[in-house]
Amino acid sequence: MQNRSPSAASASASPTAAAAMAPGVGGVEPAVTLDQVPRWSDPDQRISSLSPTAAGSETQSSSFLSFSDPLTGDDAAAGPGGRGASRFPVDHEINSKIYLWRGHPWNLEVDAVVNSTNENLDEAHSSPGLHAAAGPGLAEECATLGGCRTGMAKMTNAYDLPARKVIHTVGPKYAVKYHTAAENALSHCYRSCLELLIENGLESIATGCIYTEAKNYPREPAAHVAIRTVRRFLEKQKDKITAIVFCTTSSPDTEIYKRLLPLYFPRDKPEEEIAALKLPADVGDENGETVIDERKIRIKPLPAGAANSKTPIPALADIPLPDSGLTRRRNSFKLDSYLDPAFMSIIKDPDLRRKEQWEKSAQAHKGLNLANLLGFGDLGSPPLSAAEEYSLHSRYLAKANSMNLSDIAEMKIIYRGGVDSEGRAVMVVVGAHFLLRCLDLERFVLYVAKEFEPLIQKPYSIVYFHSAASLQPQPDLGFMKRLQQILGRKHQKNLHAIYVLHPTLGLRTAILAMQLFVDGEVWKKVVYVDRLVQLFRYVPREQLTIPDFVFQHDLEVNGGKGIIVDPRTKHVYQRPSG
Repeated sequence: MQNRSPSAASASASPTAAAAMAPGVGGVEPAVTLDQVPRWSDPDQRISSLSPTAAGSETQSSSFLSFSDPLTGDDAAAGPGGRGASRFPVDHEINSKIYLWRGHPWNLEVDAVVNSTNENLDEAHSSPGLHAAAGPGLAEECATLGGCRTGMAKMTNAYDLPARKVIHTVGPKYAVKYHTAAENALSHCYRSCLELLIENGLESIATGCIYTEAKNYPREPAAHVAIRTVRRFLEKQKDKITAIVFCTTSSPDTEIYKRLLPLYFPRDKPEEEIAALKLPADVGDENGETVIDERKIRIKPLPAGAANSKTPIPALADIPLPDSGLTRRRNSFKLDSYLDPAFMSIIKDPDLRRKEQWEKSAQAHKGLNLANLLGFGDLGSPPLSAAEEYSLHSRYLAKANSMNLSDIAEMKIIYRGGVDSEGRAVMVVVGAHFLLRCLDLERFVLYVAKEFEPLIQKPYSIVYFHSAASLQPQPDLGFMKRLQQILGRKHQKNLHAIYVLHPTLGLRTAILAMQLFVDGEVWKKVVYVDRLVQLFRYVPREQLTIPDFVFQHDLEVNGGKGIIVDPRTKHVYQRPSG
């Protein structure tokens, strides 16, 4: 066998493959049908997967062994499984559905092709050449989709492409610190594309490498994720898919796929046995995602004697969640279903994480005991890390955006104002409207997360009317702490000031407690204002919608001196001091 370039080797795998790689008239590549693409189970593909240096002198099995795998090394044999315990046994039916082709996927006549893009689905960050081949209609339809989240997929028409549809997906950015998160997000990309394919009654798909150099994803680890995710998906859905084409456009990617495909799609027993030795120790779960032992659900047996106890075990629906601070119940909405796949997998070293949790718990209990002693209630759960706060905020926001919260909006507890004297957006909070006895706290928190989200992206201020609010029961510190965690760190960073009108001694004491036990950084931004005229120095009158009772309360607490509102015209003027 003569030495050839990788592209020539790929094209010469079969006569039809060579025809498929030949450019058409004027440099435009003609449409390629599946019968022109080499199938992974074809005998010619076995020859093409040989090492160039070993092809002339070594057998198929020995040449397969000659490929070194930087992810496995000598320790792979000691990993789970070992020789004779293949985690990816030979399956000829699955192998017959796998194709490897050197070229762009949008030149293929398949039901769908995959476009690796960004969250905005714009042309500049899509797979090179796709939009030019599809025509302007593709970009116009993408602009109507409202973007796409990392790890997810959306479908459009293919327009001028030979395929019927284009499936757009957003690959993750890669960082060593969040390796597992990126790995699982990438796996979710491939799985989302395949699920979308089946949901739309399609059967064949061509995909390039979803990972990109611009996002710093290493080629070989990404190829492992792609191939094993496809294998696991086909094990469950092979009756609904006829063809999956892995497309490569560079020599390094081509050689990586030739080397790794036999690990997950062995074509005979010798390849299966070798794959059992060379596979990485972690090949994911039943979906191809990385398995984290710390997150497995463990069911322990009942303690001795508990099985014979006549005390009824309470149903899960009757057990309040201890870490919410909102006295929620288990049958409330399931926030976990809204977790972003990219953040579901962020995890530190288990021992380090346990140590941090112990320290947080100890710190929380110190504050909790003192807060309870002073009568401010339960502080709730320990402090959260930045990643935990981000996840919590994302879950609440996703849930809020999916619900109709108009009943909370009608209560006018919080609403948007204008801008303060320096142009910062203002959120208004009316304490007297916070009717704790008849308010669904869970829905209220969702509404707060939704209303605050546009404001907290930039510097903003809060105006709090405490007028007549002392007559209403107030939430404890645990609720305030949880609410602050849900709003997240952008709220803490971008909050300029909290202007508190008509503060009482009790409110000042409560805010001091929040400075000590909840968050000193946020609650030290409180500015106490005794009169409306003082408030208008910070926030102009025309920028606020103020309830009538606030004006009346201002007159009462200031001995008849203050702001008067004409009940007929709503005109505001200041009462003379004399």
